[in-house]
Amino acid sequence: MKKIITLALCVILTVTLFAGCANNINENLSLYNPDIKVGDTGGLKLPLVNKDTEITWSVTSSTPDLNSSYFANKLREITGVNVKLDVYPSSTAMQKINVLIAANQLPDIVGQGLKQDLADDLCSQGAFAAVEDYIDKLPNFKRTFVDDKDKNWIFKSYAAPDGKLYGYYGWDWTRDVNTGATMYRKDIFDKHGLKMWNSTEEFYQTLKKLKELYPDSIPYTVKAGDGIFLSWSKSWGMLAQDPYYDEKTGKWFYTDTEPQYKEMLDFMQKCYNEGLIDPEFITNTQSAWTQKMIQKDKAFITTDWIGRMEMFKEQTKDSVPEYDLRFANPIGPDQTMPEPNQLCWARYVANNDKAETAFKLLDFCLSPAGKELVTMGVEGETFTIGEDGMADFIEFPDKNPSTTELQEKYGMFIEGVYLSFDRRGSNFQYTEREQEAQDFAKDPAHLSPLDPVLVFTAEEKEIINNCKNNLLKGGREFATKYVLNNGGDKEWNEWLKKAEQLGAKKVVDVYNNAQKRYDSK
Repeated sequence: MKKIITLALCVILTVTLFAGCANNINENLSLYNPDIKVGDTGGLKLPLVNKDTEITWSVTSSTPDLNSSYFANKLREITGVNVKLDVYPSSTAMQKINVLIAANQLPDIVGQGLKQDLADDLCSQGAFAAVEDYIDKLPNFKRTFVDDKDKNWIFKSYAAPDGKLYGYYGWDWTRDVNTGATMYRKDIFDKHGLKMWNSTEEFYQTLKKLKELYPDSIPYTVKAGDGIFLSWSKSWGMLAQDPYYDEKTGKWFYTDTEPQYKEMLDFMQKCYNEGLIDPEFITNTQSAWTQKMIQKDKAFITTDWIGRMEMFKEQTKDSVPEYDLRFANPIGPDQTMPEPNQLCWARYVANNDKAETAFKLLDFCLSPAGKELVTMGVEGETFTIGEDGMADFIEFPDKNPSTTELQEKYGMFIEGVYLSFDRRGSNFQYTEREQEAQDFAKDPAHLSPLDPVLVFTAEEKEIINNCKNNLLKGGREFATKYVLNNGGDKEWNEWLKKAEQLGAKKVVDVYNNAQKRYDSK
């Protein structure tokens, strides 16, 4: 009996010793799991480290316990890096980061979008590592921003004062058409044989016809407040309360003092005076706007997020079963929308001995495998690919889950982590209505190009900062009064004088001088 016990103790001791040896063997890298199915890393070699390394990463979310989430655990197992997420709600995220900056306790990766001036100051103090110093070890960033000549403008637009690029940027993270879309009641148009407009004049005639058919209606309504001037100006090729770049002349102009902006306001005023625009378009709350939009024959055209098409359809399925809100052509004379800005804001890496690992983590998230993990998970565990080439989420068999649902369920779509979205994922699985909006953007003729991103000197920044708020406030007040109170040439000329006093010309001169430097690089 003693021999048996002794033998058992030996076995236990042997197993324990082997277990101890195994732990010793793995103690340099305890998290990496080579059995997880990982797709294209873009040239990054896994694991990213050869010893246990902890990286702290500040992110923004209201989802609890993200460090125990499916995504966070898989990220650790795939990369071998012990990622610790510092999670802050959006309401306090920047305040918390500022406290950490003041205390010299920066996380290894700052996921929140730092203002450029603050980032530049910290870079000049040596707080962050320059992405340029690690380019050769970041194949996905290099492929996206160095090798692609259409995107390497970020090196001159976002360089720090020392000429180096410090921010790690992402690309391809938003829908081609998402917000600021004009939409119309197709069921009403079809009922009366109305055609889609293809010019500002046709839009006006359509509003008039709708008013004739429904005298008690308000053909166009919106909930943007005085933001409507910015929204409309974009389809006039401008940017209200800001300078805009004219591609034909290669110069900047201040939108609110340009003749075509007056034409836009005159057009809006005419529609307002004739009852074609909601008289409460400046003061509408979301609730008031919604109630107008979901009635059978109260309002027919609006500008907002494309998700409203399905939301309003659901809200009216019993009261107005024929309700069919669809994407419409832009209102302005050029019939264009702004090109989508696919540049995802910069993450910054603390300048310490873990900087290379931190940058590689970001580079993994930009890779095809990384954006798949961030937005869809792991194939066979959270999703499968359907016959249409799109992701089917295993635990959501009867629906396409929202990004919010995926964050709550798996910890995906964390703001501050994602740098690019997999276009097979839930955010790009469009309904028929949403697809019509995306199809519109496929034609480059429908898009006005993004303005150049300029770099300003300290003196130029001071001029802009001294003028911007007053110009913003003055411009919105003028536009509102002009439309609502029948403004004309007299009021316009008075505004031009006031705008110059507020610094509009100074700001434009600053932009044009910065543009000359930009063009010379």
